[in-house]
Amino acid sequence: MAAYCCEVCDYTYDESVGAPREGYPAGTAWTDVPDDWSCPDCGVREKADFIEKRSMA
Repeated sequence: MAAYCCEVCDYTYDESVGAPREGYPAGTAWTDVPDDWSCPDCGVREKADFIEKRSMA
């Protein structure tokens, strides 16, 4: 599983945790998050702007 970080506010979307308040339960892959999704904390960055933080095997 991987995690993706917003460079503006450091919000992290971790696939193993998901984003339950946004409707994405734990285990939701980054590829399953819609391309038009924006950062839930700052709203500044869109999914394409997030950077991969780490990969875990």
